[in-house]
Amino acid sequence: MSKKVYCIAQFLPKPGQEQALFAVLQGLEPNTLREDGCLQYRVTRHIQSPFAEGESFPIVFNEIWQNMACFEAHCQRAEIKAFFERYCLAEDGLAAKWNVCVYSDEPADYDAPAL
Repeated sequence: MSKKVYCIAQFLPKPGQEQALFAVLQGLEPNTLREDGCLQYRVTRHIQSPFAEGESFPIVFNEIWQNMACFEAHCQRAEIKAFFERYCLAEDGLAAKWNVCVYSDEPADYDAPAL
């Protein structure tokens, strides 16, 4: 199994701010893709399909990192911290809500000794 970390970062824009927030998030891609351990970093927008009728925030980053250390280093970069401060936490920011989660493809207790 891998030590990869999969991150889904969802954003709910404030009314009328979807395109502006999407553009700001696209601006984070070039520098992030150059980071050590970044395997995928793509901002996407929700589209309609009769075969995928689930609910989601309208803007989602799909990220794959080599390991947790690489993901956590990314989160501590000045550009990423500044994004959250300016566009998520600030009163006049573009995001109403955000939800960032990480996942593993390893089963729980993968390396546990067999009984």
